[in-house]
Amino acid sequence: MTRLNLFLLLLVVASALYLVNVQYASRQLFAELDRASAQARKLALEHDRLQFEKRAQATSARIEQLARTRLQMHPVNPAITHYVAQPASAAR
Repeated sequence: MTRLNLFLLLLVVASALYLVNVQYASRQLFAELDRASAQARKLALEHDRLQFEKRAQATSARIEQLARTRLQMHPVNPAITHYVAQPASAAR
């Protein structure tokens, strides 16, 4: 009878230790999930911000301003338009 009681006591202690270990692992996983969720929210906000910046950079006024300053382009004007004629022999 004493051996049975000792065996059952060992089983209860082992079960308790296993339960503590499982709860600890569960808390660690929950903390990791919480960190991952926070990072996902942060990345979603950054994605939205970058999409807004992309739309702001692609406005026609900005593109026109960049074409004027960086590429020294000018609007189409019939007075400065040069027409190139293709020679008749190369037209075939």
